[in-house]
Amino acid sequence: MVQLQILSGKQAGTRWGARRFPVRIGRSTANDLQLEENGVWDEHLELTLDPAQGLLLTPRPGALVTVNRQAAQAIRLCNGDSIEIGSVQMRFWLAETRQRGLRIREWFVWTLVAVISFGEVTLIYWLLK
Repeated sequence: MVQLQILSGKQAGTRWGARRFPVRIGRSTANDLQLEENGVWDEHLELTLDPAQGLLLTPRPGALVTVNRQAAQAIRLCNGDSIEIGSVQMRFWLAETRQRGLRIREWFVWTLVAVISFGEVTLIYWLLK
């Protein structure tokens, strides 16, 4: 999952995660991420996932977007990139991963060890008779 950390504006300090692509960012309520700040257009930019190139940022025609303080037309994003649209600054991150619970697997393995150990003890007892 991709995460955008908003650094300035009304939503400063919030983190927004993208779960599906393409992601549209702008002022309009139809966008996936709505930013109501000065200089943000109704449809300002789009993030798309290309398996060959990675995550691509594409501004709408005429919209000003800077990535790492350089104007960008279509650019591949890297972890930690700074994005500015209008008066909003954001940081692009790969979201933290969640580890799945291993309780069931661990219980199964310990049960299997106990059964095998009991079987070995039973076999040794039977052979020694």
